[in-house]
Amino acid sequence: MLKNKSKSRKSKKSKKRGKKETYNLSLKERLAKKRKAAQARKQLTNLVIISSFVGIFFGIILFFVGGIKLAIPAVLGIIVMSVAYKYPRQSLYAFIIYLPFAGTITYYLGGSPILQLAKDSFYIPALIAIWQECSKKRLPFIIPQSIKTPLFILLGFCFLTLLFVNGSQQLNPPTAELFQTAPKELPIGMGILGLKVLLGYLPLISCIYYLIRNQKDFLFLSRLQVVLILICCTLGFIQYLLLLTGICQGTRGATGDALFKATLEARCYFGGSLLYSPSQGVIRLPGTFVAPWQWAWFLISGNFFAFATGFADPSIFWRTIGLGSMAMVFINAVVSGQRIALALVPICFLLLLIITGKIADLKRFIPIGVGLAVILGIVMVANPQVVQERVDSLIGRWEASPPHEFIVQQFEDSQKEYRGILGNGLGRATNSARSLGRTRLVETYYPKLLYEIGPLGTLAFLGLVTTLTITCFRTYRSLKNRNFRSYAAALWVFILFISYNTYYYPLDVDPVAVYYWFAAGILLKLPQLDKLEQKQLKMKNEKSKIGHS
Repeated sequence: MLKNKSKSRKSKKSKKRGKKETYNLSLKERLAKKRKAAQARKQLTNLVIISSFVGIFFGIILFFVGGIKLAIPAVLGIIVMSVAYKYPRQSLYAFIIYLPFAGTITYYLGGSPILQLAKDSFYIPALIAIWQECSKKRLPFIIPQSIKTPLFILLGFCFLTLLFVNGSQQLNPPTAELFQTAPKELPIGMGILGLKVLLGYLPLISCIYYLIRNQKDFLFLSRLQVVLILICCTLGFIQYLLLLTGICQGTRGATGDALFKATLEARCYFGGSLLYSPSQGVIRLPGTFVAPWQWAWFLISGNFFAFATGFADPSIFWRTIGLGSMAMVFINAVVSGQRIALALVPICFLLLLIITGKIADLKRFIPIGVGLAVILGIVMVANPQVVQERVDSLIGRWEASPPHEFIVQQFEDSQKEYRGILGNGLGRATNSARSLGRTRLVETYYPKLLYEIGPLGTLAFLGLVTTLTITCFRTYRSLKNRNFRSYAAALWVFILFISYNTYYYPLDVDPVAVYYWFAAGILLKLPQLDKLEQKQLKMKNEKSKIGHS
């Protein structure tokens, strides 16, 4: 209590000090400050006006080509990208905030495929601006430097596949079978999109690294992530309640196979495709995302970020928020009907406790552990039938198709079907590229890479993620600050888990395709923050020694 009172007194004093500093400014300095703010507002207004005119011009052209559904996203995209380039920091925050709500926003605005790429209008201009800033200041853009060689090796194999495999497919299109028309394909386009899916968000490591300037930025970003998890999980639980009470019908009225398939017609206020057939004991909720399995991986990844804040944040208030978001992740893992989330969320939680050593930190573990157990206990007692259904579904799925057997089978299929050492072409097993040509559904990640870029490309990718994992481990072990070390440990476990996970393909799709590189960027910045804090502590100690003498 005394510590908390002293902290609150310090914060009040710092606020008063800040006000005094502004009052102590001379009239000339205050006027200069006002002029600077007015100039910034003017620049933003001018930028929005100019980009609006440019956007409307191109929008009119696109209206005659593809109609209003193409014109409006184009106008908005040009405005957003112009502002994002000018303000890269704010743009990256917008990107992080928009990501978990992208599926909901997309379907509220009509469900155009272009809208599913809207998040990149925040990310790509910010990336270009940060790259230019690094070039001007001669700062390294590839972070960490240890991934430079494996990254260039992987890019080399990818470009060889794009040139010789996708290129040959472009020059020699498939011939039509008897009584059938030849499929219209754009193999080069597929290859470019496939490369973007594979490595498009890797530069996010650098973006996040330069976004965090000090401890204040780090805490804001980590707390923002936990708040987003809490909001999305609350909306996901509301979605379940709306279906349970009959406000949303889901797939109740469906017949035959439709009772077991998630459809967009059954969506319930948030997210996209949904399956809810209580008569068959089947439920697959999408939460705020486009598809149910994306929601499952959001819950799995959210578990790591919530755990990190719950145990490592210096504020007891934010540690409580971390506990609340962790509890909501567990609740949604049960009610959403996602078997993989139900299996992995508690397993990952236990792994985090053991690997980070938090199970031995009784002062922090007991309050959080007891609180989490009480919340989950209440939910389980209130809904025993729901819990039993989910557990039975998980056991039934495991018995019908054990994951290890499924992965082995996928590897065998990919080995039989890849043509040549460079694979079948980038994008050939990427779902988002199916509008550009024929794709094959490969439901596990490394067999998918084997099919697309062959054995050498797959080994190169493994080399890249292994180097990143080892570098992140060394970084986390080098930290001296207890809170930073705990946070970094949780993120490193997430990076380790995703680097070698081959069940399904989360690294290809939101949100893990973003959160993997995002987590690495945060972790790699922590040593600098640690050094700054150690320096500040040293200066304080020296001042106190001088004062005593």
